Amino acid sequence: MSESARSLSSPIDAFAQFIGVPFQRQTYRNLAYLLLAFPLGIAYFTVITTGLSTGLSLVVTLLGIPIIVGTLAVTLGIGSFEAQLAGWLLDVDVNRSVPDVEFAFGSVDEIIATTKRVVTTSATWTGLLLVGLKFVFGVVAFTAVVTAGAISVTLLSLPIFYNASGVTYTVGPYVVDTLAEALVGAGCGVILLLVSLHVLNGLARLGGFLTTALLGGQITTVTGDVDG
Repeated sequence: MSESARSLSSPIDAFAQFIGVPFQRQTYRNLAYLLLAFPLGIAYFTVITTGLSTGLSLVVTLLGIPIIVGTLAVTLGIGSFEAQLAGWLLDVDVNRSVPDVEFAFGSVDEIIATTKRVVTTSATWTGLLLVGLKFVFGVVAFTAVVTAGAISVTLLSLPIFYNASGVTYTVGPYVVDTLAEALVGAGCGVILLLVSLHVLNGLARLGGFLTTALLGGQITTVTGDVDG
């Protein structure tokens, strides 16, 4: 292919990729990942903080240590689930290696041995860090999806509802009360929707990168497939 052909095809390919984002399956898998991040982040954070705070409050007794150890062990399960979730939705291959940890609390020696195995496993601490990051990421992801979706839907619906009785649409300081203004607003909504989907795809890839960086692995290159 000549240089002139490349210069012509490159902008066309970029434009096709830009407008084709709503037709890629991976886009909706990314959105599912972002929307799941919020409830999962809250659930992880609640379970871990509750367990650690309860265990620390009882640390003067033998009952507190098993609670703390058990809570830390839960982070191992959370990390494994997040690795699987990233693989299912983001095509991220996380080569997670977690050593088998046997739990025994029948005697003081067993408690000490179990505690040592959990505490000395690096996956415990990367999982704990992942819980904190997932909580923050979930809030950011949920806010981004809801905000982008709400604004895009509002603009796209202008031609339908701009003249509805009792409904006044305003875009910044401007009141939309004619069909021409509504169509312009809808056009802006289409552009905003496309841009938002690309931004949200990037945010999902960031989530996959964070998971990979913490749990170990590599990101598989994904070729976007277009339906129809």
